[in-house]
Amino acid sequence: PWPKQMRWGERSARNGALTWVRPLHSIIATFGPETEEPEIVKFDVAGIEAGQTTYGHRFMAPAPIEVRRFDDYVSKLEAAKVVLDPERRKNIILEDAKELAFAQGFELVEDQVLLDEVAGLVEWPVVLMGSFDEEFLSIPGEVIRATIRNNQKCFVVRNPKTGKLANKFILTANVEATDGGKAIVAGNERVIRARLSDAKFFYETDLKTKLEDRLPKFAQIVFHEKLGTQAERIARIEKLAAELAPLVGANVEKTKRAAKLAKADLLTEVVGEFPEVQGLMGRYYALAQDEDASVAAAIEDHYKPQGPADRVPTDPVAIAVALADKLDILTGFWSIDEKPTGSKDPFALRRAALGVIRIITTNSLRVNLAPVLGHAIAGFIGQNNQHVRTGVEGWAKPAESVEETVRSAYDAWTAGGVRTFVSDRLSVQLRDQGARHDLVDAVFALEGQDDLLMVVRRVEALGKFLDSDDGKNLLAGTKRASNILAIEEKKDKRTFDGAPDTSLFKVDEEKKLAAAIAQVKTEAGAAVAKEDFAGAMSAMAKLRPAVDAFFDKVKVNDDDAKVRENRLKLLNEIRAATRAVADFSKIQD
Repeated sequence: PWPKQMRWGERSARNGALTWVRPLHSIIATFGPETEEPEIVKFDVAGIEAGQTTYGHRFMAPAPIEVRRFDDYVSKLEAAKVVLDPERRKNIILEDAKELAFAQGFELVEDQVLLDEVAGLVEWPVVLMGSFDEEFLSIPGEVIRATIRNNQKCFVVRNPKTGKLANKFILTANVEATDGGKAIVAGNERVIRARLSDAKFFYETDLKTKLEDRLPKFAQIVFHEKLGTQAERIARIEKLAAELAPLVGANVEKTKRAAKLAKADLLTEVVGEFPEVQGLMGRYYALAQDEDASVAAAIEDHYKPQGPADRVPTDPVAIAVALADKLDILTGFWSIDEKPTGSKDPFALRRAALGVIRIITTNSLRVNLAPVLGHAIAGFIGQNNQHVRTGVEGWAKPAESVEETVRSAYDAWTAGGVRTFVSDRLSVQLRDQGARHDLVDAVFALEGQDDLLMVVRRVEALGKFLDSDDGKNLLAGTKRASNILAIEEKKDKRTFDGAPDTSLFKVDEEKKLAAAIAQVKTEAGAAVAKEDFAGAMSAMAKLRPAVDAFFDKVKVNDDDAKVRENRLKLLNEIRAATRAVADFSKIQD
């Protein structure tokens, strides 16, 4: 079913009247080979019979049109002033708009979303240019664009040398007017003048009130019934951002100031009219009241990134506030069990998690998320939020002190499912960049993996290693060892931990494997400690010949029970050695 449907015409009042996405007036249905006259496929929909008659442009070519098949359907519609292909309509609008702007010495500000919408509103696009009073250029360009775009579905143009908007706009008419479009342009100019006048009034009114003076009103605005007011949320973000500031190299006082003012523009007239400029207007107002430039920039950038193509904040103050904002959302809604399900994600937790990942990885930040998550939880506990406390008690140990809560954060990071959620988002991002999702799982399976930058670097090194012959063969040997262990552990109902007894080695291959494992553990461990993951992979490659020889020459399930147990311990040592960089059992062949 269509998400939105309508009824129309004289039949619309009847019970069971036809509903559809748009009014249905005629149906064309013909069938037959190209060399013969096609036949009409006989059927009807709500009394509307199929035929071979359609209509062109309702004003410029209203007469009925007889069509035989799709080829002449397209050409006859075009002759009747209807461009059937929406992609062609888009191309006509875009190219004509660019040409018209260029002819006047301007440059079109392209807008794909608006182009898609306008192309769906017209059958025969005719591009025209209008203008507005220069006095309105005192309004921020983004507000001008939002006003013209939202109210009149028009494009704006700019000076190609300065990048600033010009007092011109481009509209798309649906008719070739006899006056060359003068009346259409005049009508749009009249409406746009009125809308820009309103926007100018809103902007100038907003400038009269400082951002900080708006904050008390947030105490009366509920963010979420279980997560408190907007004022409480702002306080949590400010506190968490201050904790994050030293980790990302940000000035603590500037970070706290930016976090405090970050949401203030939500109460302004301009943002009330145009929600899409939230944050951006906060920056303009902050600069107008002489706030620090990094504070103003953070007010705009703390919402970013809002999608995979959106830019990522790079200034340390903006990074701290952006992370705090997203982690507060992620922690809060996760705690009250408002998690994404299937295609539904009403509180945009996937976007928040992906935003955290992109900010950290793009800026190469070393941030351990588990303790940060603990600080986020502590923010709710400190406000005596019983909903969050109750939710968190299922998978962590919230305490009265921040320190105790942070210490229990790793439980929250793992048992609470947040790690898996973030891991899944990271897998999606890395997969889009060409990495294998199973490698992300293999790295996250190691204990304590909450440093996303190091996870990414491990994945990169692991991917390169597994593309080599040494990597492929070592993976096969390691998985063989893991599979044998799984079978024998299940059979014996025990694990085979502990160091093998060298006195029970019966053949050289056992001794050589034990020596290789000891060497690899030392060298790979040292490389990992230095965060040299490529070096760790090179060290592990030395294990391959010994593993291959062991499986070629040695029978693991020896008749002597002690020898069998000792060899299974040796297999466990192979598994343990490779876990220096990843859990190889999670990697697909």
